[in-house]
Order: sequence, then structure tokens, then C-alpha cells
Amino acid sequence: MPLPRLGTRSVRLRTAPAVFVVLAVALAGTLLAFSLGGPRHEPSGAAPSGHIVIDVSQSRCGRGWTRPEPGLRTFDLHNSSDGTAEVYLEDPGSQAVYGEVEGVGPGTTRELTVRLGKGTYAFKCVPDDADAVTGPTVRITGGQRGPGAAPVTQHDLIPPALAYQKWVGGGLDDVVRLTTRLRDAIDRGDLAGARSAWLPAHLQYERLGAAYDAFGDADSEVNGTDAGLPGGVHDAHFAGFHRVEYGLWHGESADGLRAPAAALVKALTGLRDGWSQTRMDPAQLGLRAHEILENTVQFELTGRTDYGSGSNLATARANLDGTREVLSWLRPLLATRYAGLPELDRGLDRARHTLDAFRHGDRWTPLDGLGRARREQVDADLGDLVERLASVATLCDPRRTV
Repeated sequence: MPLPRLGTRSVRLRTAPAVFVVLAVALAGTLLAFSLGGPRHEPSGAAPSGHIVIDVSQSRCGRGWTRPEPGLRTFDLHNSSDGTAEVYLEDPGSQAVYGEVEGVGPGTTRELTVRLGKGTYAFKCVPDDADAVTGPTVRITGGQRGPGAAPVTQHDLIPPALAYQKWVGGGLDDVVRLTTRLRDAIDRGDLAGARSAWLPAHLQYERLGAAYDAFGDADSEVNGTDAGLPGGVHDAHFAGFHRVEYGLWHGESADGLRAPAAALVKALTGLRDGWSQTRMDPAQLGLRAHEILENTVQFELTGRTDYGSGSNLATARANLDGTREVLSWLRPLLATRYAGLPELDRGLDRARHTLDAFRHGDRWTPLDGLGRARREQVDADLGDLVERLASVATLCDPRRTV
């Protein structure tokens, strides 16, 4: 999927799924398995002391595990084939995944560390352009193994993606209604009323965060910033909510704001009217749940998207609502896979309580109005959620099972 063009604030940080596994382990304990470092180009027999060399190929998948023992073990996954492959360590009966490494290139070796305990295991090799192959089954009779998770498939994600897309359609109706109210206030020269109408419209759009990539170029027309524009805030291509925000809080006349406000309503109306023909990628839903708050930390908590309204904390609160909405549709999949779900819910409640303290009627504390202790609390609450949501992205990353 192409990255949004320069000028849009909804640039997503795409972290490799293998890195998400690291985060899931170090921060949430969801899958006690992770890959360490980059690929090593070395013969399959040259392994560090204590490491177990495992062959990754269609003809010899999983070969090399001759002394199964409980405890924390590191496997050197050596791809002896001529193509890239994913590797899962799973229970061959339930297909619960206990560790995974993606993108093991031909002739390279990647490490996988996993806590093994009583049960059965097998490596599954999934080449990019061939059928999956399951290696020999290994049984361990003692110890307690780390948590595993049943794989999520593309098929599992289609119902929640369709339901979420329908919800977004209703949200776009609300955004158009609220933004029309903003435009009408500007048209009649009521700039105080326009400033009051701007924030509710913008926050309603921000709550639709998991759909931004599906909005395509329309997102930069609706919520773009001046990043990368030669003329900055005075560039003719600076458009959308932040263009109107800049004018409303920097003394621009109603005459100067009528065209940007009309263009904003037009862009949103077109987005809403064409939404029923848009298809969100179900495979991206879990990743978007993570990226909403990742972007909040990157853009809102740094003030990079403040063009005068001082509403970054209000936007962060709306982004929290957007994250909760995505999770509500993913919850049936997560309930049986993510042991950290109750703690994630508590973290969401904690962040909501923290952010709500900065709302004073229709006004919000600006970032520069936070003292050090309160700023650290906001950073800690949202940073913790970003880390926990990496586990959601990992667990909802569709895996090939055949």
C-alpha cells in the first residue's frame, strides 16, 4: 500500500511484523518468542554454543531438533532454500503459535528464542511462493511453556473489517454535518462561532483513525499539514482542517477562509459519498489499532499538528476513542488469544481518565499548559498503550496455514 503523499499528517509507521513479536515479548508477554538481530550468512552447522540449528526448506523443514528439552531455548533458523520464507513454531494439533520469524532470506540464519514446556511442537515453513510444509513433531514432557495464540487468518478478519467499515460510514455522515456547520459560520462572518464549530468537526474525523489509509489522497485534502510544502502554511496546497484552523486562530478574515472551508466540505462529502465502494484491507485492522496511538504520540503529544487551537490533548482523546472502536470489533478474536487484554483495557481507562482531566467545558488545556508531572503522566499512559497495542498488531497479523 503506498504511503500518503507529503503534506498529510496520517503518515503511518510501518514496523515489520517480526519486530512486533519482539515488542509483544518484551512489553506485554503475549508470545514469548522473538527474533534477535539481523540475518547471518553462515553455514547451517556453525551455531553459537547452546543454539539449535533448524533447517528451513520444503524438503527438510524443521530438521535438526534432536534433543527436545524444556526451558528458554534459542533456535538458529537456517534457510537452505533459494526463496524467502516465514517460520512458525506451533502446536501441530491446535496450531497455536509459540514463535515466529518472517522474511528469512535464502542462505541466511535468523534466531528465534522461545520458552518451551510440556506439549508438542513442530516448525512450519511457509515459503513465499509455495505451499506451507510442517516439519516433524517434537514432544517435551516437562516444564511450563510460554503462551501461544491460535493463528488469525484473513477470513477471520473479514467480518470485523466489514462491520468497522459500516461504522466509519456513519461517522463520515457526522463529520460532513459538523463541518457544514463550520463552513456556514464562516460564510456568515461569525468567526467566533466558527472557532467553536471547528473542534467538534475535527475530533469526529479523528475518531475514524483506522480508516485513514483507505481514504487515500482525500486524507491529505481533509487533514493535511504543511509538512513538505514549499510555502508552508501559506502554500496554495495547504488544505483541510488544519488550513482552516490556522486562519481561525491567526486573524484571517472570513473572506479568506470561505474557499478553504468550502473545499473541506467538498472533500469530506466526496469521501462519504464514495465510501460504500471502498474496501478496507482486513489484514490491516490490527495494525491500525496500534498505529492510531503511535501517531498520537508522534504528532499530537509533540504539538506538530497544532496550528493555533491548542487542541492536541482533545485530539489525543478522540484518538483514544478511535482505538477503542477498532478494538471493539477485534475483541472476539483477541479474547481467546491475548492474555494481556484485561490490562490493556485498564490502560485505556487510565489514559481516558488522565486526558479527561484536561477538559474544561468546551476548552482543553494546551500542551504548553501542562506541568512536568502531568506531561510525564500523559506520555507514560499513552506510551504504555502503544507498547501493548503492538501485541494486538502481532496477534491480528494474518498467518498462512496452508
